[in-house]
Amino acid sequence: MNLLYSSIRHLTNLPKWHWLALFIIYHPSFISNVSAQPQPTPILDEYIQLGLQNNLALRQETLEVSRVTESLNQARALFYPRVTFNPTYSMAAGGRRLEFPIGDLINPIYSTLNRLTGAEKFPTNLENVNQLLAPNNFHDTRVNVQYAIYNTDIQYNYLIQKNLLTAQQARRQVIENELRYNIASAYYQYLQTLDAIRIFTNSKSILRDLVKLNQKLVNNNVATRDVVTSAEYEVSKLDQQMAVAEKNRETARAYVNFLINRDLLTDVKVDSVLLANPLPAPAESVVSLEEAALTQRKELAQLQGSLQAAQTAIRLNEANAKIPSVYLGGYAGFQGYGYTFKNQAYTIGQLGLTWDLFKGYEKRSKIQQAKIQAESVQTKLTEVQQQIRLQVVQAFYEADAADESLRATAQGVTATSQTLRVIDSKYRNGQALLIEFLKAQNDHLTAQIQQSLAKMDVRMKRAALDRVTAVK
Repeated sequence: MNLLYSSIRHLTNLPKWHWLALFIIYHPSFISNVSAQPQPTPILDEYIQLGLQNNLALRQETLEVSRVTESLNQARALFYPRVTFNPTYSMAAGGRRLEFPIGDLINPIYSTLNRLTGAEKFPTNLENVNQLLAPNNFHDTRVNVQYAIYNTDIQYNYLIQKNLLTAQQARRQVIENELRYNIASAYYQYLQTLDAIRIFTNSKSILRDLVKLNQKLVNNNVATRDVVTSAEYEVSKLDQQMAVAEKNRETARAYVNFLINRDLLTDVKVDSVLLANPLPAPAESVVSLEEAALTQRKELAQLQGSLQAAQTAIRLNEANAKIPSVYLGGYAGFQGYGYTFKNQAYTIGQLGLTWDLFKGYEKRSKIQQAKIQAESVQTKLTEVQQQIRLQVVQAFYEADAADESLRATAQGVTATSQTLRVIDSKYRNGQALLIEFLKAQNDHLTAQIQQSLAKMDVRMKRAALDRVTAVK
């Protein structure tokens, strides 16, 4: 804004037809004629939709939602039985051996029994046991089945993941709301740079005509040479300010394209009717806007999801301290030496229970830790609610002040225009000094610039109000 003001402080005399051109540009009837033209495509809405589709930050949040969704699917999968195929084959050499002289002990006894009975009923060639403890050429080929009949970890972990998914989805909507505001704000800033360039261009044209006029006055011995050099100096200063304004335009355009993930040098379409149509004042009161914000702001939904997850974690740790886990399982397969599968089939069924009776007060500490976490989230939720109320109040009254400022600038343009006409007439009749004319001219241009900036500020403040109330 200071850049715009400084560019108009040293302008010199203008012909009347220049003021007529400025009057046509800035007069309200001209604006009304523009607004009466057919409405163009809502360009800003188009860019917002492009941003919602292409913005990289929002895309990252979408991927994060997908990641948490998969975590929920994994938690849901634990409710189903687990079936695994688990074959093993072992080869061993050396190591400890199991030695038992069963042959030395039993063979003499069986021989005595055979002599007493007079028959060879008992074997007398039993060998001593000399077996490796590590099984060699041994396989265990089986299918394992496990099913948790009752497990608090699985149940509450699923609920926690579900709450975290809700929180993550709300976070994505928070980023989406922020992106809407950023795109609108960037687009308004871009339009503001274009309006500044337009003002500088008009001023430069006026100054060049002033140089020609003063040159004629010098040639006619009506004025001295200093009026020409002063006007040329003002043109050179305006050229410098124009270069800065063009740099700001390119920067603003690049930022708009960055937000919607396009090539940074892509042209940004200009909605010429956007600023010509005045915005109606908010119909709702500040109190109703506060309540709407508390209902619609997704930051609260995000914290509520985190709070529910923390409260579920409390129930999880309390259940772990009091309730055992019950599971059902079993094996079915083949086991033995060599892969023959003959006379090697076996089946095992299991019904188990797991209950930690004492773990050094670890579970009690986990319960307390979960309660602290829940209390921390609850405190944060209360704080954010108060922050949202404050944001709504500030944005509401800033928007109201912007509306008042716009009305004041319109009055300023009218007043300075009337003053300039009077001073212009007096100056041309030799009844006013050049400095008086320059002051009137600068005041009028300043008022026009202030009105242009005020129009943009109204849009910016209204976008900020929509942001804090989460209006789409």
